[in-house]
Amino acid sequence: MNKQADGTVGKALSVLDEVANFGRPVRFAELLARSTHPKASLYRFVQTLTNQGMLSHDPETGTYTLGLRLVKLAHSAWKQASLATVARPFVEALSLKVGENIHLAQMDAGQVIFVDKLKAADRFETMAQTGVVAPAFCTGVGKAILANMTPERRDRALEQQAFLAYTPNTHTETGTLLEELEAIRAEGVAFDREEHEAGIISIAAPIVTQGGRTIGALSIAASTNRQTLDSIRAFRADLLATARQIGNEATNWQFPTVT
Repeated sequence: MNKQADGTVGKALSVLDEVANFGRPVRFAELLARSTHPKASLYRFVQTLTNQGMLSHDPETGTYTLGLRLVKLAHSAWKQASLATVARPFVEALSLKVGENIHLAQMDAGQVIFVDKLKAADRFETMAQTGVVAPAFCTGVGKAILANMTPERRDRALEQQAFLAYTPNTHTETGTLLEELEAIRAEGVAFDREEHEAGIISIAAPIVTQGGRTIGALSIAASTNRQTLDSIRAFRADLLATARQIGNEATNWQFPTVT
């Protein structure tokens, strides 16, 4: 997709992304320091987004945050396009059975977004939180989806990977990842071997509809203080069964195809 052709709407959305990336209230000067837009254009975008409720301005602090209109849109998107609404009963049942954290993810533009998470206990925390975007090449859910994409979509997604070395175990080039994706396709599950976050491992399975569409992935994540790669392999059958249940349930829903 040519982002240059997105025009004013695309530029305005990029400003929303910039505000969101700060993760806190942000001043206009801070936005300007990071933005590629000229000052006058950025100011116009910010004012329009504020007038439309997409941004909220605090006159006392002079800062901007994401607006309530976005919250409403996000809630509607979660109900209409997210796999979470269909999957939640199955996610809950799996969490109770295995006693570990369950992550549900979908893919967009080569990255995975966690659309649901169920913590079995407060023993440990992971970087994966609902709404958080993570790389596909170094997460269990991401590799499970990549392995089950059509070659054309997979190649496009691989071009969007940064291949940053998050840990010593992270893939840093396409060749080694492609070899693992072949193994994942054969075995049916993917593993995160502390590739995204030190001390956190997972086993993941793709969620596929009865028509063969890969619409997401499900993972069981654990701390290396509690599990090993060998021990979490014991969850394989339950994980695959739950992924199939979700895929069957979601077959008649119009979820976006992974891109």
